[in-house]
Order: sequence, then structure tokens, then C-alpha cells
Amino acid sequence: MVAKHDFKQLDEHLFEVPAAFRSDMRVPARFYSDAELLKGIITDNSLQQLINTATLPGVVKYALAMPDIHQGYGFPIGGVVATELPDGVISPGGVGYDINCGVRLLATHLDHEEIRPFVDDLATVLYTNCPSGVGKGGSIKLKARELDQVLSKGARWAVKNGFGTEVDLERTEESGCLDGANPEKVSSRARDRGLKQVGTLGAGNHFIELDTVETVLDPEVARRIGLFEGQIAVQIHCGSRGLGHQVCGDYVRRFQKSISRYGLKLPDRELVCAPLSSPQGQDYLAAMKAAANYAFANRQVLAFHIRRSFEQVLAGKVSNHHIFQIYDIAHNMAKVETHRIDGKDMQLCVHRKGATRAFGPGSAELPTAYRDIGQPVLVPGSMGTASWVLVGTPESMAQTFGSTCHGAGRTMSRKKARKNIRGITLREDLENRGIQIRAGSMPGLAEEAPAAYKDVDRVVNVVHSAGIAKKVARLKPIAVIKG
Repeated sequence: MVAKHDFKQLDEHLFEVPAAFRSDMRVPARFYSDAELLKGIITDNSLQQLINTATLPGVVKYALAMPDIHQGYGFPIGGVVATELPDGVISPGGVGYDINCGVRLLATHLDHEEIRPFVDDLATVLYTNCPSGVGKGGSIKLKARELDQVLSKGARWAVKNGFGTEVDLERTEESGCLDGANPEKVSSRARDRGLKQVGTLGAGNHFIELDTVETVLDPEVARRIGLFEGQIAVQIHCGSRGLGHQVCGDYVRRFQKSISRYGLKLPDRELVCAPLSSPQGQDYLAAMKAAANYAFANRQVLAFHIRRSFEQVLAGKVSNHHIFQIYDIAHNMAKVETHRIDGKDMQLCVHRKGATRAFGPGSAELPTAYRDIGQPVLVPGSMGTASWVLVGTPESMAQTFGSTCHGAGRTMSRKKARKNIRGITLREDLENRGIQIRAGSMPGLAEEAPAAYKDVDRVVNVVHSAGIAKKVARLKPIAVIKG
């Protein structure tokens, strides 16, 4: 374990383990926190994992972690690590098993009072139309050639096939498609797992949530992106399903067989990696992009199912049930980006694992509608608690390679949560608070109890105070759909 005396406090919310802490560290390891969150951070292995990432070949400036940091596979969840091209490494553990797990925020022109009589029916129809659960398939059964299109085109495939609009694409990271994806680099096993899961939610911490905009903290930015107090909004939190999980596992095993070829010595075999310029590195990048495109398509089809659910329940009952998209953003990804480091533009492979891209105003990658205000950042809370909409800032570009937190961050393992929390009791508690729950598994519900997570408001306060994201609006749930 890393102790308090092993790191120093640089300012109110920024801490650093110096590179001199361990002989194999190439750069310092920095993390964002406050005094209360720090008590939990030092009790698991996440800081040790962060220090391990500071040993990776090609790592630039410092290894980073957000205040929602907790222990993961190799990299801590909440970790951000950038390596310099061409020979800096790329690591599947720096992306995670759920490639392009992310969040899509949809909004309506309705307020809570208008739909209050229909929330129960909406929750039921959403649960029916948006299949959830481990291994669950959906209504779309792809053929091999169609799957190639999904892997190559992402959300563009979905829109072309009638599951959305061009405006959806404009308000999706990378317009819903990463160029350079290669379906041929995705194994047959991964492809088999993906044939029936487009348009499905999965299980674990994935959810669809019906929310109200409880508070607007930046009225002008909220107006620009289309949010107002009392408004009904919908969040989708999911990723690349079994296909992405298989891609990660396939390349972890492949890298473990080839790592000696490059003379890489790592403090943890879970950090297994390859130079980005190597055949193995390029193959993983192409496969990861394909899995990311699958996730973009998955969220796009789920958005279609949400729109038709609103149509089914509200048509003829309210005047305007049209749903529009605010943004869709990933929080498990490795991307080649250009960042200014010490006065010089550098091409970097930025790993964000449980961390959200948070590009600031003026970034050319952002939609025209958002370019002068910064990228919307979507931070879901744990089930039954608040979620946040933020925007990226100039400071996120300067401090964190354009990154910020992605959620609350676990404090309790899923196993421990199942042992300590009864799902049926949790459901009763949430419903007594006015939150409709639709879930296929009570143990699965217990895994995602608010008690198993950090306080999302506290996490968001840290990144807001540190200047690496700015608060726009706070959402609260009125219905949750889970596997």
C-alpha cells in the first residue's frame, strides 16, 4: 500500500507521488482528491497501480488518476496515461474490458409534471424495449457482412439503417465512428458474441435512467446545450458488450506471448502492452476501434428504442414527446491525439480508463454548436443518486490531456455488495423515494447500490474546484432500468 508520507500535496485537490519514489518510475504519478475521498483511495491498491503505469515506456509528463479512482485490471479505473508516438506503448488494461463503455444523454421538451402520471408505464416499456442482462440478445440479428459494417462504421451504420439522425452523429464523440477500425483484427469468437447484442444494455453498472434536471448551475451553457430545470432527460450507460470484452481478452493473451520480443519489463503482468508502432500494437488499436464502433452503434440503437418507447407511452397524451441528443461520450478508450506539452505539439496515445474526455473551448474535434463552450461531460452517479453534466475547460487541456472523472467510483467490490446489501430491500427503499426500478436480478441490483460507491457530488466538486471540468447541471433519477 502507498502511505500518505509517500506523496505530497501540490494544491488543494492535486497530489503527487514523485518519480523518485521508485527506481522504475519514468514520470510522477498524480491524482485528484479531497481529504474525505483520500481516506478511501489509500485503502485499496489503486495508487500502487497508478504508480505502476508511470513505468510504461513512452509515458509523457505524468500518470494521472481522477477522484473516482479505484482498483482495476492493471490500470486503476479513473486512470489517464499518455504515451508518445511512435514507440510509446498501448495497453489493453489502459482501456479496460468494456471497450468504449460510455454515456449518451438524451433530452426532451417535457417537464416532470407533464409525464408524472406516465412514469410507471415508461419504465415498464423501456425495460421491455431495451433488453438487459448478462448475455442478453436483442431484436437485431446481424449477419457477418452486416457486423463488418457495424465494426467499420459504428453509429453511422445505425443512422443509415434508420436508427437515428445526422444530428445524433454530430453530437457524438468522433461522430460515432473511429476511423481505422479493422473488422479483420476482431476474432471469430468476439464476432460471434456481437452478432445478437446490438441494441442491448447488458448488466453490471450499465443502465438506462429517466431523470429530471434538478438544478442548473450555469444557465447560459445549459441553454446552449438544451437543458432547463425540471426537464425530463434520459441517460444510457453501456458499452461494447461481449464483443468488446472478448477483444480485450484476446489481445491481453496475445501481448503476453509477444512482450519479450520488445524487451519490456513491467511491474505487473496485467500492464501487458506493445509499442504502438509494432504489428501487435497496430492490430490491437484497429480491433479496439472496431469494438468502440460497435459500442457507438449499440447506444445509437438503444436511443432509437427509447424514442419509440416514449412514442408508445406518450403519443396523444402530451403535446411534444420528441427526444433530442445532448452528447455521447466514451470513458474507456485509447486514442491518438495531439496535445501541447511544454510548448510543443506532440502526438500521444491517450489511455482513458474510467475517465472522460473533456476537451475545452476551441477544440476542433467538438461539434460546431459546442466548440466555443467546451465539450459536454457526462458523469453518472450510482443508482438512485445524482448525475452531473459538466463541460471541459482550458485547464483540462493543460493539466489532464483533456480528461476528467467518469462517475462516482466504487468503494465496495461487487461480491461484498451482494453479501452486505439485499436487492429487494434496496428496491423498496428506492421506490419509497419515488424512483421506479426495473431490474432482472436482485443480486445484480445490490451490486450497484449507492452504498457501494463514492459520493458523486464530492467527486464532481473536486474536478470542478480543480478546474478540469465545470458544473452545468445536476440530474436526479425518477426511473432506473437495469439488467
